[in-house]
Amino acid sequence: MPHSPLPKVVVVTGASAGVGRAAALAFAREGADVALIARDAHALEDTAQAARALGVKALPIAIDVSQADAVDAAAEQVEDSLGPIDVWVNNAMVTVFSPVARIAPAEFERVTDVTYLGYVWGTMAALKRMTTRNRGVIVQVGSALAYRAIPLQSAYCGAKFAIRGFTDALRCELEHEKSGIHVTMVQMPALNTPQFDWALCRTPGAPRPVAPVYQPEVAARAIVWAALHRRREMFVGLSSIKAILATKVAPGLLDRYLARKAYAAQERDTPPAPGRPVDLWQPVHGAHRIRGRFDAEAKETCASLQLDMHRGAIGTALGLALVALMARRWATRRP
Repeated sequence: MPHSPLPKVVVVTGASAGVGRAAALAFAREGADVALIARDAHALEDTAQAARALGVKALPIAIDVSQADAVDAAAEQVEDSLGPIDVWVNNAMVTVFSPVARIAPAEFERVTDVTYLGYVWGTMAALKRMTTRNRGVIVQVGSALAYRAIPLQSAYCGAKFAIRGFTDALRCELEHEKSGIHVTMVQMPALNTPQFDWALCRTPGAPRPVAPVYQPEVAARAIVWAALHRRREMFVGLSSIKAILATKVAPGLLDRYLARKAYAAQERDTPPAPGRPVDLWQPVHGAHRIRGRFDAEAKETCASLQLDMHRGAIGTALGLALVALMARRWATRRP
């Protein structure tokens, strides 16, 4: 698998918390200067200080990614301050945990504006600069829910499906143009991020990720690896792979299974706290961090990801082992 040069300038949206913050710091550990985009200026400055402590430059830019002009202006600011953008990571999101019938049109539109169109505006801003240099990488942080939708997350699932369709179309266009720009999508499993504390919720129990749950640092490792290797798509976690395969093999059966199991799997035993803050329209100040409240069950490593990242070496090793075995058998059978 080709390995791209280490990036010098990386942009991460949704960088104030969760996967975005973890990814920004992971790139900083690789020596990249990072531009951090999200709505909460104070939380972004916290991430920036952590990145600077690793010896790199960090540029926090507080904007709402649903505004195309603001995203384009942010890209211009990054190149003026840090230099040409090598990697752009689209990650910002908001969501609603609710049956479809209880979601207001404005709420559904807001999730779509941020979680889908925010990716479109980020991709377009990155392409505008990368095309002139005919190089660069765009990473779309996706989800297993881009292939297999589940109840109570219709707005988020719809946005992730849309991102996958948009990305596939873009890849074809870049291939047609013989472009040097690479686009990759990383499909994530359930992750232990703070979103479950501030997402709008209309379910009896407070929201939670569907087990098995992984730490955001696992997602960050996958994002950095995807940015450095020209892989079309990556699937993080065996649970993601199983959900996608089950959808292709027996979608109706999976519909019925999720109808029975997925409600309880997304709810805690306790109801949402009365008056709990919600980040759909405004950021929730003072609550931004990398990890959520599910440390006790979240996995720090992902065996399937390690296999995926090293499948070339593993394939070579298995091939050599097979050749050695065949040679040994041939030698023992000689008269």
